[in-house]
Amino acid sequence: MSTCNHGSSVHRVKPRTLGCEECLEIGQGWVHLRLCRECGHVGCCDDSIGHHATKHFQQTGHPIIEGYDPPEGWGWCFVDETIVELPNQTPHPGPIPKFY
Repeated sequence: MSTCNHGSSVHRVKPRTLGCEECLEIGQGWVHLRLCRECGHVGCCDDSIGHHATKHFQQTGHPIIEGYDPPEGWGWCFVDETIVELPNQTPHPGPIPKFY
């Protein structure tokens, strides 16, 4: 298993939206949500059409996301391509809009 040295980018964040920010804006559906643990951006996973969580990483360099629908408790580092332990779980203010 790879190691990750990006723990300093993990913060307690407030999710900026209840669902994927970009998908909600354009009326597009998603499969799963991911939460940026640096800024609170909510994006869709790579199984979704938009790949908005990955695109957010590519645009910002924010490396750590949290599985977020409902909060799943795991983290992922895009830079090191590995699962990371998070110091806490971000509660979802719900209800999560459902798009499939």
